[in-house]
Amino acid sequence: MVKLCFFGTGGCLRKLFLLALIFLFLTNAGKIARTVYPFAYRETINYYAGQYNIDPCFVAAVIKAESNFNPRAVSPRGARGLMQVMPETGVWAAQQVGQEEFSAEQLFNPEINIRLGSWYLADLSREFNGNPVLVLAAYNGGRANVREWLAEGNLSGGQDIDRIPFPETRQFVRKVLWNYRVYRFLYT
Repeated sequence: MVKLCFFGTGGCLRKLFLLALIFLFLTNAGKIARTVYPFAYRETINYYAGQYNIDPCFVAAVIKAESNFNPRAVSPRGARGLMQVMPETGVWAAQQVGQEEFSAEQLFNPEINIRLGSWYLADLSREFNGNPVLVLAAYNGGRANVREWLAEGNLSGGQDIDRIPFPETRQFVRKVLWNYRVYRFLYT
């Protein structure tokens, strides 16, 4: 049997896509890749990522996966804005950062959404020792669920994405990690 991919069985398409991105970048077509992977709100993202000590490319990768940089995005479950912050999480995060007079409508304000979403990512990063798989699983599936999955042994330190019990969360983690690689390549 002839192998059609010399990269092994896992992630062949992703690796080919990454090679295509490298080719585009090297042939001065990086503009096309940056169109597909924009970095809108870059100053705001850089500011709050710096405030909360997280990589701005990580924040951009979450935004790309969550809303594709649409500040008016609303999920079927009611998450809002660029980083798809749930209103309840927004209220809690606003209290934690000392923002007085918060309303869920403010989650459509890009600066407020990025501030609260970045703070939340940093908070999850502190809880889960900077492990990006666990941080993203908690961001999407809930920190209580991630704690439970760890306690039950479903996730052993978060290295096996395939063991995340929620299919939507598994896909989210994969998507953001892919976006993160692309953003780091294009913008660092």
